Amino acid sequence: MSSKVLLVNDLAGYGKVALSAMIPILSHMRYEVCSLPTALVSNTLDYGKFEILETTDYMKNTLQVWDTLGFSFDAVSTGFILSKPQTELVLDFCRAQKQKGALIFTDPIMGDEGKLYNGVGEETIALMRELIGAADYIVPNYTEATYLAGVPYNRDGSTREELYGIAEKLHSMGAGSVLITSARMLVDGGWCPISCVVGYDAAEGQPFVLPYEELPVRFPGTGDIFSAVFMGHILGGKSLKEAARAAMQTVSGMLAKNADLQDKYKGIPLETCLEDIVL
Repeated sequence: MSSKVLLVNDLAGYGKVALSAMIPILSHMRYEVCSLPTALVSNTLDYGKFEILETTDYMKNTLQVWDTLGFSFDAVSTGFILSKPQTELVLDFCRAQKQKGALIFTDPIMGDEGKLYNGVGEETIALMRELIGAADYIVPNYTEATYLAGVPYNRDGSTREELYGIAEKLHSMGAGSVLITSARMLVDGGWCPISCVVGYDAAEGQPFVLPYEELPVRFPGTGDIFSAVFMGHILGGKSLKEAARAAMQTVSGMLAKNADLQDKYKGIPLETCLEDIVL
């Protein structure tokens, strides 16, 4: 019997991000996928004009219904969360599910490229620190990792020791295994930073770094693709490093395949790319 996973994330009406990206991937990987939208979003935010409907009341009522019906999940993945009440609701739910044996995956979506997203402040960071403390696996990007760990953001790259220090600090804050994406590591005396994913494997008690070649193309939703493939492989029994490599290879292949698409704001057209998922 396949594992039953719950995805807590926003749902875009136009574009392949968040739930619209993760559901087809995990379904293709043969998981039973359920979803709890944190918001209904008209389209990907890259278009510059959008409408967002927060769904906190719906979430609260839905979780009460599910509890009454006795629904349970083998894993819960959290992504975009809009407010303090919503974060507290998700945190309480994840803690309860973890006590029942579910694995908790958290992508602490707060910012990128050294900046926090609009509306994200110190209160959000503090709440997200609580949420990662309840997670078995967290997948922040480098920007989010620095804010969560309370360390400076280094635009020009960080040393291996600095990156390992961030990953280990996040683990010490209660997170299980840690993967930091979109990191840049200084090598060869600091003149040539390489793109990499930095990990801390709670099972082995060891940090590691996985370099990759950065492609000169950007699509929204690649972080969601990474998280979904990574989660699928962890639930399938792969190690942290194996799951991270599979997710990296999947994203890289999909980016290369779709590099010439005109409207990149829609995200990667996953309907044509499911066979490219590294299994």
